[in-house]
Amino acid sequence: MAVKKFLFDLGNVFFDWSPERVLKPMFGDDERMKFFINNVSFPLLDGRCDAGVKIEVAVKDAIEKFPEFEKEIKLYYPNHRNMVGGFFQKTVDIFHKVKELNYPCYILSNWSAETYEGMEDQFPFLKEFDGKIISGRDCLIKPDPAIYELAISRFDLIPEETLFIDDRLDNIQAAQNLNFQTIHLTDPSVIQDLIEPYLR
Repeated sequence: MAVKKFLFDLGNVFFDWSPERVLKPMFGDDERMKFFINNVSFPLLDGRCDAGVKIEVAVKDAIEKFPEFEKEIKLYYPNHRNMVGGFFQKTVDIFHKVKELNYPCYILSNWSAETYEGMEDQFPFLKEFDGKIISGRDCLIKPDPAIYELAISRFDLIPEETLFIDDRLDNIQAAQNLNFQTIHLTDPSVIQDLIEPYLR
């Protein structure tokens, strides 16, 4: 079925998202850093804040659970914007091509409402989307089917006619379960080649 609308993730689709960029100099020790990412920052900080928990609350709870990482936890969000290493020009270029062809384009991103503040001023192309679901604002998070259902209702999407682009396989599989067309983006440098066949 022909694609009529586009639904984009942000991290590692538009933006070079890498916590390691900040954490590696902070830790030095790769094994300790990996433990922190897998047990602290991903589930207790980003995972919770992306779902709507306030940063102050998530930080406090994480320190209570892992007091040995108190210093790193307290430094995590003050350095959060540095984890975004900039945007992928090829993604922005194909987005603009899609927009020029009059396809509606939307965002469905796991992102804290607090850390998203200021992103649109720093990266003005974000203002060009026809609608956005930033997970922290709606207190829902991918791959929960409820956030896809919210996108369907809010943006008047027909999943079979909507192309969803995301870097995480679990998010892609959740979208496929609701009959979205999908691109599992593992290499942003080839995004133009992957999207262009869907353009009329």
